[in-house]
Amino acid sequence: MNRFATVLVITLAFLACKNETEQNSNFNDISEPVTEKDSLIYPEETHFKSIRQVTFGGDNAEAYWSFDDRKLVFQSNNAKWNVDCDQMFLMNANETFTDSKAPPMLSTGKGRTTCAYFLPDNKHIIYASTHLGGEECPDTPLRKNGKYIWPIYDSYDIFVADLEGNIVKQLTTEKGYDAEPTVSPKGDKIVFTSTRSGDLELYTMNIDGSDVKQITNELGYDGGAFFSPDGSKLIFRSSRPKTDEEIKAYKDLLAEGLVEPTEMELYICNADGSELRQLTDLGNANWSPFFHPSGDKVLFSSNFEAERGFPFNLYLIDIDGKNLERVTHGETFDAFPVFSNDGKYLAFSSNRNNGGGRDTNLFIAEWQD
Repeated sequence: MNRFATVLVITLAFLACKNETEQNSNFNDISEPVTEKDSLIYPEETHFKSIRQVTFGGDNAEAYWSFDDRKLVFQSNNAKWNVDCDQMFLMNANETFTDSKAPPMLSTGKGRTTCAYFLPDNKHIIYASTHLGGEECPDTPLRKNGKYIWPIYDSYDIFVADLEGNIVKQLTTEKGYDAEPTVSPKGDKIVFTSTRSGDLELYTMNIDGSDVKQITNELGYDGGAFFSPDGSKLIFRSSRPKTDEEIKAYKDLLAEGLVEPTEMELYICNADGSELRQLTDLGNANWSPFFHPSGDKVLFSSNFEAERGFPFNLYLIDIDGKNLERVTHGETFDAFPVFSNDGKYLAFSSNRNNGGGRDTNLFIAEWQD
């Protein structure tokens, strides 16, 4: 498999236990990683004051902080942790995990899961899972008609679980895809993607699943949405087919529960869907956006500078579309950037330091502007 295919397999895998003793996430208390901190930072990466690797093996991604910044929940398909496809795991912010040291699993171990996120009480998470549609991992098609694709499983629904791994509530019951949930920093709303309208649109709901409102209504895949720090805005990725040929191709794939992820731009709107506008116009795949702690910028992953689909690197852009800045300088894959709530740290996924293999691991960097 060539590197482009490897990157797409990695991104496809990420589309989307028991409680441990509370520990302070002060990085002064964190033991040294296996590799020296400075060796994990490329010379041009001036926004990283220090960095440490927190997983070693498998594909690990979408690490999201608890509201108190003490824990993270993330998804992994590490076969040595006794999973066959993506499941949800819990970690303290100062821990490190290897093939021989597995974190506690918070999902059921059945079906496939994606996009876990902490609720404001720091005692529960939400995540999407296909387990009600079948206990086995669903098939993951990678290509159709020579093009790379993502599956949109209609068996995905959104659940609430406690930190013991017990499902305590099901938030969605509509027919079709309900997934990619994230929570407002204000702690009052959840945004998610659903096909309940016949297209992949964004919706919001209250933390308890009530008051569901449709946010977007234009043809195309709207997904991977996050709230701004004050909860007033949403940033998300979207495809926007325009020509008759593009529209037909999009609708035909969607009818089969598939989307093509190679052409996506970032869009921004108010949390109620008003003042929707396109933020980037870079070409290729621009995705996994997350607001900078100031609320004035967005950090995202893109391969717009790549000629053959890779590398993916992290970029900053102002919310008015100005001052684009490259943040990471890897040769393969950097994505899923997520700032801690206090704005001091950045969790992200990367192929760096994997010995030239295919593993994607989690890293936590001290951020400096």
